[in-house]
Amino acid sequence: MSESKTQKKPKRARIAIDEHFCKGCGLCVDNCPQHIISISGTVATSGYYPAQCPDPENKCTGCTLCARICPDVAIEVFKAKKVDGGAH
Repeated sequence: MSESKTQKKPKRARIAIDEHFCKGCGLCVDNCPQHIISISGTVATSGYYPAQCPDPENKCTGCTLCARICPDVAIEVFKAKKVDGGAH
């Protein structure tokens, strides 16, 4: 097995879904180009099944489609900072 397959990809981005605002409409699930968002099987305190994004393979690209399409503004996208090795 090659070394690149045994190591995880560096995290480019992650999303945070506020389960108190998410009503589980599924728009983010349908529009995620990486297909990493799903609807939880656990009911939130709001009474809905919220979206979830465990992303164990670090596939999130930070495209923000999920956040832009969410009618409840329940999704926040965090992009990883680029590390620049050169001096400025």
